[in-house]
Amino acid sequence: MKGYVQVYTGNGKGKTTAAFGLALRAVGAGLRVFIAQFVKNSEYSETKAVKKWSDAITLKQYGRGDFLNRKPDASDVQAASEGLKEVQEIMMSGRYDVIILDEINIATYYHLISVEELLAFLKARPDRVEVVLTGRKADPRIIEAADLVTEMKEVKHYYRQGVEARVGIEK
Repeated sequence: MKGYVQVYTGNGKGKTTAAFGLALRAVGAGLRVFIAQFVKNSEYSETKAVKKWSDAITLKQYGRGDFLNRKPDASDVQAASEGLKEVQEIMMSGRYDVIILDEINIATYYHLISVEELLAFLKARPDRVEVVLTGRKADPRIIEAADLVTEMKEVKHYYRQGVEARVGIEK
């Protein structure tokens, strides 16, 4: 089966959720999945769930946390850069059919990884491997390189009325 490059971007909710849904579908079809989370460095409901399928899904975080209260620093850049190199080796190993780079678009937006590095990663992709890139602010060059792009658009969100992220729904 030929693999493609998918991008889930935009300001709406559901990019990571869509990628995890694809991972679930892939496992149901007997495929093996590697999920690399960039920027993130915490346990979420989805990371807890994935542990239950650890024979078919591997998840590793390559981040030091989000940037809500701080600017990224050199250690954020190092974690992301080393992470992308490691994921490329994993992709080239032939052990996985689907590679998900969660929040990679944010990593490029904040210059933790250059767009050129990510494009080189995509160019090196074996033909049979499906790659999914998530995160807001996808660079136009990444969108151009992708085979499928979905933009999540926020139309209305209860967060605007003060509803905090709920366990099992948003986190």
